[in-house]
Amino acid sequence: QNPMVQHTKNSGDVDQWIAKLKNYELLHETEVKQLCEKAIEIMAEEPNIRNVQSPVTICGDIRGQFFDLLEMFKVGGSPPDTSYVFQGGYMGRGVDSIETISLLLALKVRYPELITLLLGRSEIESLP
Repeated sequence: QNPMVQHTKNSGDVDQWIAKLKNYELLHETEVKQLCEKAIEIMAEEPNIRNVQSPVTICGDIRGQFFDLLEMFKVGGSPPDTSYVFQGGYMGRGVDSIETISLLLALKVRYPELITLLLGRSEIESLP
């Protein structure tokens, strides 16, 4: 087992969410709220500049391409077997933006040391 894997509180809930999302099932509104709260809690504690252990897979814009994201995990390996840095551009052109960002957030909550989510230009432009 990967030593970088941290077990989060209530990881059973998160594991269920990940399984649902990978099966292309939307989370219930209360689950999305819980997921966002957990993600905010984890990311608020992270430093602005973060050391990332290699090997790591670096990914550009996903743009809501949910099935491309699943294919990337199929080819490159899924956490906890592979670490990822996502460089932003999570939502947009694809019709599955909610599914995409939900899965990425769930993976971040479940494997905080293995998933790095950066803000891309489109995310920064929308900040006040």
